[in-house]
Amino acid sequence: MNFSNSRTGILFRQAQSVDQSPFEKLFEIFKELITHTSGDFDEAIDWLRELDEEYQLTDENYTIEDFINDLLDKGYVKAEIKPDGSERSMGITAKTEKLLREYALKQIFGKLRKSGLGNHNTQHQGAGDDKSGDLSGFQFGDSLENIVLTESIKNAQIHSGIGDFHITEDDLVVEKNHHKSQMSTVLMIDISHSMILYGEDRITPAKKVAMALAEFITTRYPKDTLDILVFGNDARPISIKELPYLQVGPYHTNTVAGLDLAMDMLRRKRNTNKQIFMITDGKPSCLKMPDGSYYKNSAGLDRSIVEKCYSMARQAKKIKIPITTFMIASDPYLKQFVQEFTMANNGKAFYTGLNNLGEMIFEDYEKNRKKRFG
Repeated sequence: MNFSNSRTGILFRQAQSVDQSPFEKLFEIFKELITHTSGDFDEAIDWLRELDEEYQLTDENYTIEDFINDLLDKGYVKAEIKPDGSERSMGITAKTEKLLREYALKQIFGKLRKSGLGNHNTQHQGAGDDKSGDLSGFQFGDSLENIVLTESIKNAQIHSGIGDFHITEDDLVVEKNHHKSQMSTVLMIDISHSMILYGEDRITPAKKVAMALAEFITTRYPKDTLDILVFGNDARPISIKELPYLQVGPYHTNTVAGLDLAMDMLRRKRNTNKQIFMITDGKPSCLKMPDGSYYKNSAGLDRSIVEKCYSMARQAKKIKIPITTFMIASDPYLKQFVQEFTMANNGKAFYTGLNNLGEMIFEDYEKNRKKRFG
């Protein structure tokens, strides 16, 4: 386990140039490790000990054991008794789960500034909470709360004069509001075995993106909704709380099951603005048959599986759910599949590496929320 060229090593070198306590320096690295190990405390500490040997993270004044005790005292981890009762193990707490989402948000969207109210403004004007700055004459149905007194009195003075001052309906001026739009998003994450094949960890960046997006939406746009699902042979929803523990399994890629579940989740939402983000690195290779068995084919693109994907894309288009695919692959034949899938849905596709996956998802989310919603 060599982290000399990983972000963990970079984090340590950066920590040396800032004024941090021994705990804070180790904690920055620990957050990275606990994410990579899917919440496995013992494995994260083993890696931390190896890094300690390579980078001399600790000294006689502050050891790894001191760090573990501080984690316990500060409520970042909790002692757990193993099922057989033989020995104590450690698990991260809800406090740490929240911190990991904040950490992912800082890593990916670090330049974002905090915003106030979390609603999406559209360019349609009408009843709402945000002032548009646009003034117009009062019309039947306008809210009395939106009357601009100074402008209305000014009009009345012009029309009636000071000596016989009175206000008529024609004098009233109102300031229009922006409608509020809300967005419902489903994020689909591929957990098939290919997400860790060829020596490349693709699931950790996807997991970080999900944690960052969850934190971003819940803090900046609390009226929006974000649902997350994972898909391998089957698809299942997961909670935000489960994200740090997300792992890849020995699965094929049942894209159809993921899309079917995503659309079902969005059908239940009241919001008119809905979208699906799909993070995948592999081709669709699995379908669940009516009898409960699985049809699997990893050799090339199976036409029956592909056609079912196109059919799902068209169904989503009919109910006005755009699908944005973030494809972590560069194979020409897979790009061709994604292009045809995108055309069937009238959605979007990005062919991206792991380094800029988060930025691209953030930019697309922000771009979508600025669109004019009908």
